[in-house]
Amino acid sequence: MTRARIGITTSLTNGRQSLDTRYTQAVEAAGGIPIIVPFLQSMAAAQALAHLLDGLIITGGPGITRGLVGELPDDLAAVDPLRDVSDALALRAMSDKPVLGICYGMQLVNALAGGAIFGDAQAQAAAMAHTPERGAGEHSIQIKAGSRLHDLFGAQQMTANSYHIQAIASLGAGLRATAHAPDGVIEALESVDGRVMGVQFHPERMGAPGLPLFVDLMRRAIASQ
Repeated sequence: MTRARIGITTSLTNGRQSLDTRYTQAVEAAGGIPIIVPFLQSMAAAQALAHLLDGLIITGGPGITRGLVGELPDDLAAVDPLRDVSDALALRAMSDKPVLGICYGMQLVNALAGGAIFGDAQAQAAAMAHTPERGAGEHSIQIKAGSRLHDLFGAQQMTANSYHIQAIASLGAGLRATAHAPDGVIEALESVDGRVMGVQFHPERMGAPGLPLFVDLMRRAIASQ
């Protein structure tokens, strides 16, 4: 069976690159080959790497600073500038291949498309708590009929985890919201051409219920080879 090569971005803390192993496990379980993306600082290098990949996952992370509305709260650190640049280069270099943005990754997709991000959705948009550190747990999301997310899960409602403080304030060009939390927070998006998907929750932490997103990415990656 053909296995798609899926690049996975990582966290950066004090100059050290790290990655939750559940991302690589999810890609492998979906039939793909996980490839950890290094931190790059030039488009030439990012494009060379993109030629080796069939798809990309932009993982969760700290506070996004692009397209920011308001300020980040005290309990959310800003993304390291090195990661910010590298992730943006990786996303732009994968211009003709499928991408899955998870949490911070979804917000980055939106920001690079010209959208805006609340620094603290709970304070700025009267949203409910969306992170365990503020008392959040699982919650339901309403999925838009006809969306790729709806096709994958076969339902207009599902239960998702919650690990974020920021949220989308306005959508970027070429993107549409495909799921919402009960408080109106956008929980998923996709590009109108179907190439890019983003989810605000963390499917890699959901086990089998979250696996369809990774299987879908692998299938789309194989189709783009």
